[in-house]
Amino acid sequence: MGLNLDRYTQLVSLFKSASTVSLLTLLSRITGFVRETLIASVFGANAVTDAFRVAFLIPNLFRRLFAEGAFSQAFVPVLAATRAEQGDVATRLLIDKVATVLAWAVLITSVLGVLAAPGLVWLMASGLQQSPQGMDTAVLLTRFMFPYIAFMSMVALSAGILNTWRRFAVPAVTPVLLNVCMILAAWWGAPWLLSMGIAPIFAMAGGVMLGGVLQLAVQIPALKSLGLLPRIALSPRGIREAWQDGGTRRILALMGPALLGVGVAQLSLLINTQIASHLTPGSVSWVNFADRLMEFPIAMLGVALGVVLMPQLSAAKASGDMQRYSAMLDWGLRLVLVLALPCAVALLVFAQPLVTVLYHYGAFTAHDVTQTTAALTGYGVGLLGLVAIKVLAPGFFAQQDTRTPVRIAIGVLVFTQVMNFLLVPHLAHAALTLSIGLGAMVNALSLLVGLRLQGKYQPQPGWPKLLAQVLLASAVLGALLFYAGVHWDWTALQAQSLWRVSLMTLVLAAGAVVYFAALKGFGVDLRALWRR
Repeated sequence: MGLNLDRYTQLVSLFKSASTVSLLTLLSRITGFVRETLIASVFGANAVTDAFRVAFLIPNLFRRLFAEGAFSQAFVPVLAATRAEQGDVATRLLIDKVATVLAWAVLITSVLGVLAAPGLVWLMASGLQQSPQGMDTAVLLTRFMFPYIAFMSMVALSAGILNTWRRFAVPAVTPVLLNVCMILAAWWGAPWLLSMGIAPIFAMAGGVMLGGVLQLAVQIPALKSLGLLPRIALSPRGIREAWQDGGTRRILALMGPALLGVGVAQLSLLINTQIASHLTPGSVSWVNFADRLMEFPIAMLGVALGVVLMPQLSAAKASGDMQRYSAMLDWGLRLVLVLALPCAVALLVFAQPLVTVLYHYGAFTAHDVTQTTAALTGYGVGLLGLVAIKVLAPGFFAQQDTRTPVRIAIGVLVFTQVMNFLLVPHLAHAALTLSIGLGAMVNALSLLVGLRLQGKYQPQPGWPKLLAQVLLASAVLGALLFYAGVHWDWTALQAQSLWRVSLMTLVLAAGAVVYFAALKGFGVDLRALWRR
């Protein structure tokens, strides 16, 4: 009885933490949509916006490789294990050593990235050469924005520390600052540059860099309050000691396979961007606009759950409590099913109204709506897998097993590119997102099977019944959204933008009420989901 009560308390705590992260992520995504709407309205989808997308992708690619990706996957489990096994003093020393190595590494990487910008742009999107202005603009924007990786790498370090200490709010809210800076850049900076005879797209580079600075700045007070502000060594001796530290070496050793795994995912992104750059001008932007919509449920559900679960799974593994470990994974997967499946249905049957209401303003034409809708539908096919990966992958990383996800990722990369080869000639840019969606489903299924074969995850009773109930409720939701999608001409309502936004809000709110009412009607006890 005591064990069950303890597990109940732990899951309630996890639910509250995930809710906090999810709500703050909602604020981030709302400001993100405002940002994307402004970019679409001011710049449209063309060779210049493709150039900005590519230039912004390049530092983000390196950030995902060395910061939020491989680094976080290696750092958080080692940090949590060190704290559980050796105490806070040893953990603070580890933080100082790791911060020193990371800071110098990203500084050198930033300098090299600025120098190598032309080659990086060509590797990422050589098709921009279709427009000389597009290629030259992308190179210059890349040079302006590449140092963004240095700020975001240190933000990833700070977030790992704060999440391990269960201070989830600051890391979750910091992306809002980037969005606000980019909103100001599009709204105020672009017209100002235009009045000076400078291409307005360069205002976006200033917004990105200012956002990076502010995101790092807000971490400092939170770290100071915990006494965990890293001390970065400046002397050659201090750098050498940090490099030779056992904990640092352990993280670097774990980063090797993790880097390969994240690198495989980023290689897929690079290949897709390269393909898109050779298609009709605007293809990179259409895929990116769809990506922003797809990222909303992933961040709200998958990222929030992953952020909360990673340190808790690592602590459970360090203490040898594998029953708790499995229970937390089961809890996360149940929430993924209940919350991600209806989102996938919405992307599949209500994609065109979503794209229209969010982007169809100013320079963003009805043709852009059609093309972005096609890309978004492809993502909808694999949304459940994309969200589930954020819960399943930490199940391996918390065990400091980065090799299994790497092997799976390599297989998925091959699968995705085979799909691209078969589908791009017929579906153009929409094939790129469909291939990613199908690959995500294969990835998630492979991770799930891997955890089951290792005996790390044992599903709790009730899964078949819950699956049937969620499928039925999602079908009810899908019928409502399909009717709303065809009943109104969302594109023709462009002149009545306020009414169009209000109508979509009402439809989505009604859809949420109908879905959860249907779940209850089919016998799902939502409160019991997080009590298990």
